[in-house]
Amino acid sequence: MSGEIFNPNPTVFRSSAKSHSSRSLSTAKKSLWINEPEWPQPDQETDEEEEAIDQDEIFDLIRNIYDPEHPNTLEELHVVSAPQIDLGENRVKVEFTPTVPHCGMSTLIGLSIRVRLIRSLPTRFKLDIVVKPGSHQSENAVNKQLNDKERVAAALENPALVKTVEDCLTGRV
Repeated sequence: MSGEIFNPNPTVFRSSAKSHSSRSLSTAKKSLWINEPEWPQPDQETDEEEEAIDQDEIFDLIRNIYDPEHPNTLEELHVVSAPQIDLGENRVKVEFTPTVPHCGMSTLIGLSIRVRLIRSLPTRFKLDIVVKPGSHQSENAVNKQLNDKERVAAALENPALVKTVEDCLTGRV
């Protein structure tokens, strides 16, 4: 993104490389927001029961997102972990920990997490993406940006930001 590196020497941890989910990640979607609805055909029956999603499935969706500054995943940098994910009825809260308290890429990391989950989860889920309390000097401002629909929409209209988010999601950092 910019030439300034906020954490030039991050601690890198070994990834567990074990997927806990049988759910596949579909990154081929073109929309940043809502996937095209898959309407049932008139002769198909619909399942009334909503499929449950657990903490490990959410973690599997976000663990391989790449850091915008480094060629490492968010899991390898311990930015995200399964215990930092909280599930409620139709609600997913992801708490992430920046590598340094003054990380200028926190909003971009949170935006990447949000886009991955928007693309992957059913639309019934409300997403809350937040910085771990006490881990960032501008925690309130970052959280406000990440959870304000209008700010997220405006950010995703910026072609440079969209390209950077796509790079984080696909590993082309």
